[in-house]
Amino acid sequence: MLTKIDKHSGVPAYLQIMNQIKKEIFLGRFTDGSQLPPVREMENIFGVNMNTIMRALEYLQFEKIVEAKHGIGYFITSDVIIDPDIPKQIMEFVRDIKTKKIDLQMLGLLIEEVWKEC
Repeated sequence: MLTKIDKHSGVPAYLQIMNQIKKEIFLGRFTDGSQLPPVREMENIFGVNMNTIMRALEYLQFEKIVEAKHGIGYFITSDVIIDPDIPKQIMEFVRDIKTKKIDLQMLGLLIEEVWKEC
């Protein structure tokens, strides 16, 4: 689900928008050929102006995650290949972590450390 960006997070709004769209793809909510909401609607969803939305969409186009169809809208491209098992694996992992009483902040720190080592 796309939600308002956090203007106090320190992360630029356009990056938050990009990350939300990518998250929806990984979760299988946006699939190949899915049309994104219209830019004006995304302004309301994210709580930012059109220039910020357009900047995010331009970067997503550069990354070949979305494509623009003039006069129609923005669509998820076929270049995005997501293993459908990833969300299931993450769900199982998170359930297991929660049983071990590890909170989200600690999990983030642990993942960051492991990420650096891999």
